[in-house]
Amino acid sequence: MQIYKILDSMFSYLANALWGTPLVILLLGGGLYFAIYSRMTPILYFKHAIEILLGKYDSEDDPGQITHFEALSSALAGTVGMGNIAGVAVAIHTGGPGAIFWMWITAILGMSTKFFTCTLAVMYRGYDDKGEIQGGVMYFIEKGLGENFKPLGIMFSISGLFGSIVFFQANQLSQIIRDFIYTPLGIFQINSDLGNLFTGVLVAGLVSVVISGGIQRIAKVASKLVPLMVGLYLLAAFIIILKNIGEIPSVFIMIFQDAFTGTSVAGGAIGSMIIIGVRRGLFSNEAGTGTETMAHGAAKTKEPVREGLVAMLGPFIDTIIVCSITAIIILISGVYTQKNVNGVSMTALAFEHEFGMLGKIFLIIAVLTFAFSTMFGYSFYGRKCVSYLFGTKAKNIYNWIYVTMIVVASIASLDIAINFVDSAYALMVIPTMVGTILLSPKVIAEAKLYFSKL
Repeated sequence: MQIYKILDSMFSYLANALWGTPLVILLLGGGLYFAIYSRMTPILYFKHAIEILLGKYDSEDDPGQITHFEALSSALAGTVGMGNIAGVAVAIHTGGPGAIFWMWITAILGMSTKFFTCTLAVMYRGYDDKGEIQGGVMYFIEKGLGENFKPLGIMFSISGLFGSIVFFQANQLSQIIRDFIYTPLGIFQINSDLGNLFTGVLVAGLVSVVISGGIQRIAKVASKLVPLMVGLYLLAAFIIILKNIGEIPSVFIMIFQDAFTGTSVAGGAIGSMIIIGVRRGLFSNEAGTGTETMAHGAAKTKEPVREGLVAMLGPFIDTIIVCSITAIIILISGVYTQKNVNGVSMTALAFEHEFGMLGKIFLIIAVLTFAFSTMFGYSFYGRKCVSYLFGTKAKNIYNWIYVTMIVVASIASLDIAINFVDSAYALMVIPTMVGTILLSPKVIAEAKLYFSKL
């Protein structure tokens, strides 16, 4: 359709314009600054972060809405999912195996970034028009930097409205259902768009049931769904790795060599591959976008540093562990060399290559689970942004827009979905990183006070 061609061109231009060297420097340079400024202190307290996560310091009397574990689960519901399954495949397809290395770099630096952003989210919590405690980039910018910086908070909230729309997730969900269910069964053969539309309507209906219950219902569903599915996914992946243990060294050699040669990128442009890796890494762990601050800002705690430490675990789990495993499976299988295969279909073929039909079925279930969990988490982010801009009454209107866009995304192209998300994320990075850098001395002061009491 002509409208999709126009949208494709528009979002492609916008994404490429935004994702230039300045934004990469802001994201990676900011992460490096946080790591050096904190002397890697947050990472040194990795064990302590796990203790916090497991509830050692939980108290019902603490302000907030959800536990540390539920906060991380809600944040991971938005990150562990299609970014780890389909996003990795897209990175390899467009940037070659070397793009994975730059995803790792983004994640390592992203751990420090998340510590700073999510500590600030609790330090400078605000209240909505109903008097309910809230956290997020828009609040810590306004409360921490003052009214003069409120336009940055507004910028974040507007871009967050679009960044929270699950365009990529809904698109890839419809793709895997079309490619691996409808097509083999001969359903919707005459009109595949009709099949995508049917999927979109069905998914939108199911999502609306959960998101209508707010963060408490989302957190409870995510805290059960995400750990279970991640555990099963990792188990299946480890079996594949053990089966092909002899090939693992050559896979890592391939990643490291390609990271600095750029041979898989058109024209051998290493800079382009770095940008691709950073874009996909950001989509995977969201460190620097600020979305996670809205989930972690709702945590029950009187100690902001505790939530910063819990949030730090996110990039490690979803990128260093889950994305790496997905990449290894894809590279071992060799399916990445097929030029006409991209996104979630590439990962599905990799699992089928190792487990046959059972592998394909498993990945379909994993995709369904991850996609739904992401949709639950993102809806919360979108409602936070719209509440900040227009008040809490606007949340119901946003819910309708949100589920409608699921339907729209299901019949859009993969390129539109990717460029739409990349554009929105880029615009979210600017206020998030600028605000966090300016407030970083406050985080360091708070961290010194907290760690001195341990």
